[in-house]
Amino acid sequence: MNILKKCNLCGRNCQINRYKEKGYCRAGSKIKISLVSLHKWEEPFISGTNGSGTIFFSYCSLKCVFCQNKKIVEGYGKEITIKRFSQICLEQQRRGAHNINLVTPTHYAPLIKKGLISAKKEGLSIPIIYNTSSYDNISCIKLMEGVVDIYLADLKYYDNRLSKKYSKCDNYFLDATSAIDEMYKQVGKPIIKNKLLKKGVVVRILVLPNHVNDAKKIIYYLYTKYKDNIYLSIMNQYTPVNKCRYSELNRKLYEEEYIEVVNYACSIGVKNAFIQEGETQKESFIPNFNLTNV
Repeated sequence: MNILKKCNLCGRNCQINRYKEKGYCRAGSKIKISLVSLHKWEEPFISGTNGSGTIFFSYCSLKCVFCQNKKIVEGYGKEITIKRFSQICLEQQRRGAHNINLVTPTHYAPLIKKGLISAKKEGLSIPIIYNTSSYDNISCIKLMEGVVDIYLADLKYYDNRLSKKYSKCDNYFLDATSAIDEMYKQVGKPIIKNKLLKKGVVVRILVLPNHVNDAKKIIYYLYTKYKDNIYLSIMNQYTPVNKCRYSELNRKLYEEEYIEVVNYACSIGVKNAFIQEGETQKESFIPNFNLTNV
């Protein structure tokens, strides 16, 4: 594919030929995945009763220092053909998945699109979720128009000093918010049927320890721009699985930090939002990447 010959799918803009060399994400010219599962711990209107049909892709263009999925970010997984990817999507549908949940798909977007089009011709009819860090170039998101029904997008940082420190990119907020804007233009306001999301945008805000104010700024930005035309998912599940060199990140989020962020969202009028309760800060919530169903 021509895009992979001069790759610019994410904000890194490596411009390398992925048939011959590797860029920042380290992905090659073939789809590589680590786990296919029915996931029941997404937002309620995504997981439903049967689970979300997650497909976890190997590698990542962002590589945050606090990443919980380090194993697959470093490349664990199995290369598959586009045909096999199509088959996996259909298998997930037969298992009863409420949707196809593409987790960290950016660096494989053109390959995924081709596979989804093929699968839809073979009877794939459940919604397609593009589950991303949002470090996507607008051209990448535009590529998925008409194929993706739901965008499940992170907005990790407001302050670019944090994105540079923790993810080695100083253009994250601009790139991510531009990508989210394109997502919204494509799918619009949420459509919910039988308690399941069929179309729309959900933006996740993972509250980092010691960075409550940054989370508040993200919420303010999103609510000011989109009001309740998108859903927010305010997450308390930060878990320091791998100790990093930044001491402020080497602990779980305090309950009072999370409550402060949630109360702030309520105070400015946010209504369409999910919050987390109970014991979510556990390593047991991290998937076991073991090539199941690949």
